[in-house]
Amino acid sequence: MKAVIQRVNYASVKVEGETVGEIGKGYLILFGAAEGDTQADADRLASKISGLRIFSDENDKINLSLSDVGGDILCVSQFTLLADCRKGNRPSFIGAMPPDEADRLYVYFCERCEELCACKVGRGVFGADMKVSLENDGPFTIVLECREGKIV
Repeated sequence: MKAVIQRVNYASVKVEGETVGEIGKGYLILFGAAEGDTQADADRLASKISGLRIFSDENDKINLSLSDVGGDILCVSQFTLLADCRKGNRPSFIGAMPPDEADRLYVYFCERCEELCACKVGRGVFGADMKVSLENDGPFTIVLECREGKIV
């Protein structure tokens, strides 16, 4: 399971020209589920994200969490995070979780983020062709991965 977390001033996602999710200050999370990932992995990842302190305090030190700044989350499913580019030039996605299972885990992950971060969690549409817009704050981007029950 992978999550790319971008600290943003705002972010939105559109499907067929219609905005389906948007936030102001907070995190844009690109989420990918791999074959074998579990709800326990989603719990670990959501817990880690809820505790991240990547916003600046009054002394311009990276010391505040999402809840400290009253931020929200926009979470977008993205199976391409599981791309295997080791052979050739065309990525393989064989390691990605099958769509039905991945959709259930994506929904579960979003719900856990909402609970643990105590914020609004906007969402994209699983499997849709989405257009994501954002203003990355910093830029500040972190990649988290949960493998074998641990955040790496």
